[in-house]
Amino acid sequence: MDLKDEVLKPCPKGTPILTPEEQQALLATMTDWSVTQQDGEDQFIKTFRTKDFAGALALANRIGELAEAEDHHPTLEVSWGKVTVRWWTHAIGGLHRNDAIMAARTDALA
Repeated sequence: MDLKDEVLKPCPKGTPILTPEEQQALLATMTDWSVTQQDGEDQFIKTFRTKDFAGALALANRIGELAEAEDHHPTLEVSWGKVTVRWWTHAIGGLHRNDAIMAARTDALA
């Protein structure tokens, strides 16, 4: 099954975050994503290029609709010709497989 087709699992506080080895295994299946750290929390990050600001805004809106449908929300940074997306699980303060699933779905939108 493709990562994007997996079902998100509930992730309450106390759910273990991905180990560095698990992160690397998932990254090997994800095109152009990497791990960054923000406020001490690991996050998957990728910048998508568009032809102009309108394209970037349209992509951000599609990602926002996806996030609302799954009740799992990224940080989106929109500027002329690009959208930077960061996925992580707020409740556990780091990365979960759900974040990789959402990254794969984001790729499918772009």
